[in-house]
Amino acid sequence: MTATGEPVRTGDELAPLVVPITRTLIVAGAVASRDYQDVHHDAELAREKGSPDIFMNILTTNGLVGRYITDHFGPRAELRRVAIRLGAPNYPGDTMTLTGTVTEVDGGTVQVRVIGANGLGHHVTGTVTVALPGEEER
Repeated sequence: MTATGEPVRTGDELAPLVVPITRTLIVAGAVASRDYQDVHHDAELAREKGSPDIFMNILTTNGLVGRYITDHFGPRAELRRVAIRLGAPNYPGDTMTLTGTVTEVDGGTVQVRVIGANGLGHHVTGTVTVALPGEEER
């Protein structure tokens, strides 16, 4: 079941999550994940390396994808597998909208196809497998 108690079915669409991409989010995510690469916190060095600005790291993106799934399925949901691929960078001042579609339901295990799109295209695509405790018996 979802966090609101609704049953889960193949084809269900998760409500979108809109994430403003701020400079603070990018830097804080990099520091929290101990990713000290300069392209995630120093705009001048990022530009020297060919990027128009700092950009979000994959660990921050992974955390946002996990949050998106657990917000939908509730606090007892257990992320079993997160398989994502990055595409267009998330730069400060943009917005990323996460969307998801349930592609498979097998007892208490659900697979969700996730896309995170920004103004440049798809920032992240992938699948998340989540276990919903208590659903195996249903």
